[in-house]
Amino acid sequence: MRFEFPWAFLILPLVFLLVWSLLRRPRGVGVKFSSIRIAASSGVSARSRLRHLPLIFRVTAVLLLAVGLARPQQGREEVRDVSEGIAIEMVIDRSGSMGQELIYEGAQLDRLEVVKRIFREFVLGDGRDLAGRPSDLIGMVAFARYADTICPLTLSHGALDRFIESIQLVTRKNEDGTAIGDGLALAAARLKTAEERLKSTLGKPPAQGFRETAESGAPVLQLPGAVKEYRIKSKVVILLTDGQNNAGKRSPIEAARLAKEWGIKVYAIGIGGRESFVTIRTPFGDYKVPGGPGVDEATLKAIADETGGAFWLAESAEKLHAIYKEIDKLERTEIESVRHIDYAERFAPFVLAALALLLLEQILTSTVFRRIP
Repeated sequence: MRFEFPWAFLILPLVFLLVWSLLRRPRGVGVKFSSIRIAASSGVSARSRLRHLPLIFRVTAVLLLAVGLARPQQGREEVRDVSEGIAIEMVIDRSGSMGQELIYEGAQLDRLEVVKRIFREFVLGDGRDLAGRPSDLIGMVAFARYADTICPLTLSHGALDRFIESIQLVTRKNEDGTAIGDGLALAAARLKTAEERLKSTLGKPPAQGFRETAESGAPVLQLPGAVKEYRIKSKVVILLTDGQNNAGKRSPIEAARLAKEWGIKVYAIGIGGRESFVTIRTPFGDYKVPGGPGVDEATLKAIADETGGAFWLAESAEKLHAIYKEIDKLERTEIESVRHIDYAERFAPFVLAALALLLLEQILTSTVFRRIP
């Protein structure tokens, strides 16, 4: 249990001062009698004995309100020590061809949606055979004709969902294309400067790092505030595409050489098959027609070989899931320690009890302990 606003307890001395002044206040105007011997022998009624009860209720209510204002919170603390991990950049093709259908757990989705769902399971865990990557820095780059940073490297994986959902198929024809080289080069550049950003981020208050991302738009490496030291064990790019490079300034091989020079390993995944098909719906049924060249296996394999990584062809969602399982085993780090405290507010019972006492006090002063005048 902790109090979010302990300064509220400063009102307690004022409460006790008020009670003291009320108890010392004269009891009213006296009336002279020749003798009170007979009245004294009659004893003291229960009403007289309990005459301070409304005051007690009011004081107790104020004390409970003070506790409520201090906002008591109860938290469940989980401590994991994240002192080293792998920096992973996910590079996702969002060109128009990624809109082709793929079956995922019995549902017909487009390739991009399947890729996003399985990547989310890879990072956050699926409760079955993917344990998640809690100690790794994760960033995302998406590309079609142009490559863009979607998410800066971060250990705050709770924020990844909205970044993943922001990756959508390209809608403008002039932006469609497959710039594999530019996407890979951008991801490699983000990983190359990861240590510098890590050093500057660890020296800042947590809020400052996030504010810089929101205001300037520049990619800023994000870490939970509890992380004081973090070492990048290795750097990896997971490159996923269903086509062939046909746009961009850099060729895939040039980008692969940059990655190799900077000590970055590339795991290349070709989704779909060697040929691309598009489903056309007609009144007589659905037909699949050739949609152009499929995965450029030779180029993706050359990228993987150049950087010491690996290449896989994922012709189904099940195969893609199995590939992520294999990558999960290839790139592991020994965890342990980010401090995470999940606090729940506990002020409500105190406030409700105070309101009940104030209500009871008003009822008593208006009935049993009513004074005239």
